[in-house]
Amino acid sequence: MMRENPLLHLLGKEEKPLRTLIDLVLSYLLRVADRGLKKRNSSAAVLAIPLSAIGSQCLGSTFEIFSSNALSGEANGSEGGGAVGGEGYTPTPRHVSMMLFGEAAGAHALQLWCFYKAKKLDEDEGPPKYQSVALIIGVTGIVGNSLAEILPLSDTPGGPWKVYGVARSPRPTWNADHPIDYVQCDISDPDLTESTLSPLTDVTHLFYTTWTNRSIETENCQANGAMLRNVLSTLIPNAPNLQHICLLTGRKHYIGPFELAWKDKLSFPAHDPPFHEDLPRLDVPNFYYTLEDILLEEVEKKEGLTYSIHRPGVIFGFSPHSLMNIIGTLCVYAAICKHEGVPLRFPGSKAAWEGYSDASDADLIAEHQIWAAVDPYAKNEAFNCSNGDVFKWKHFWKVLGEQFGVECGEFEEGLKLEDMMKGKEGVWEEIVKDNGLVETKLKEVGVWWFVDLMFSGEGKLDSMNKSKEHGFLGFRNSKSSFVSWIDKVKAYRIVP
Repeated sequence: MMRENPLLHLLGKEEKPLRTLIDLVLSYLLRVADRGLKKRNSSAAVLAIPLSAIGSQCLGSTFEIFSSNALSGEANGSEGGGAVGGEGYTPTPRHVSMMLFGEAAGAHALQLWCFYKAKKLDEDEGPPKYQSVALIIGVTGIVGNSLAEILPLSDTPGGPWKVYGVARSPRPTWNADHPIDYVQCDISDPDLTESTLSPLTDVTHLFYTTWTNRSIETENCQANGAMLRNVLSTLIPNAPNLQHICLLTGRKHYIGPFELAWKDKLSFPAHDPPFHEDLPRLDVPNFYYTLEDILLEEVEKKEGLTYSIHRPGVIFGFSPHSLMNIIGTLCVYAAICKHEGVPLRFPGSKAAWEGYSDASDADLIAEHQIWAAVDPYAKNEAFNCSNGDVFKWKHFWKVLGEQFGVECGEFEEGLKLEDMMKGKEGVWEEIVKDNGLVETKLKEVGVWWFVDLMFSGEGKLDSMNKSKEHGFLGFRNSKSSFVSWIDKVKAYRIVP
């Protein structure tokens, strides 16, 4: 049986924005080159891309890359090369992009090509010389995974970066491509944390992006506080060049813990949105407050050590291991509806369906943290982090249905995803087996309670004014972000 072309699966069947298409195709081609496809002995090895699968924005109808020397350099010493697909033709990513999408794509392709050339040049010159060394705690989480992708890039501010990534579990296959040093460690164990992290004496920047969940907030405060203290009490004395710590918290800073913010709306005095960073703390236990207090206490122990605190909203990103993965959970739900031939019903309130919401793209959060880590004007501050636009879930629900070819039902009051997904473990096993997906259990990829919580009330908006005033101008189109992360969940074979 012929193996499915992975590029075609990555692109999917739906037409996508031009920039998204360029990113997908070029990043795939660079990945092919990095993995050594061009080193195969057979000069006849060909990667064929039927461009009809990419959409109407393509100019051509077919394109072939001879992998024996493709992407290894400029074509015959110039950008001309031979005829397309002919002997001696060595296409660069810029060529590929221009042939796929026209001249307008050249500049973006050239950026990726320069990254690839610089990367190969570094490899040819021997061991790389790093300016900064990052330690990501929670590297398989939804933001940690984005940091692991972005930090090693040659044009990332503060770079070149060496990156250590810490997680409790063995390294998953979907994280294995990132050029990082993976460190398995359960940071809730103080002795293990000390023995594992103390040798990392070259760390200059800490990105703390993990958390654990307990049934009540006082237990959350204790468990999460202990984890952060274990890391800081090990790293600060042992990493003499440590310069900055980025702490990821979230919008619960303004609305309180899960057990109160949605379940006790009438008696709980949360702040009125849009939220800004100077609002006072709420008079309730909140493990985000505990983390901030520990951070400030530990930073005082090292002269010149700075920090930043980052407060995103609902995060759009990719991580099958995340406790708050709304994209992945919705993808799993949609896949089950598709498999069973039933409509995609919205599990939430009228306020969530009709009201305005916003989101925080995981890559944007990573860029936000890197900016704060290297920009002197952003030191020792707390910042909100969101995409900068708003949307309604009733509109995005149609987008979700389109991505999976599922009919969307009309709004129904009182539906809960946790109730609808009870007993679906066997259905998910069938879906995984029938589609050759990565083996997962339904409880691992479907965080039903979190989606029910997010859809139980109106959206809570924040303000990005402080970030803009301090020099961060990043943003994301939330609809494009939503679709691109769905594509990534599919590309990594988590859902069909």
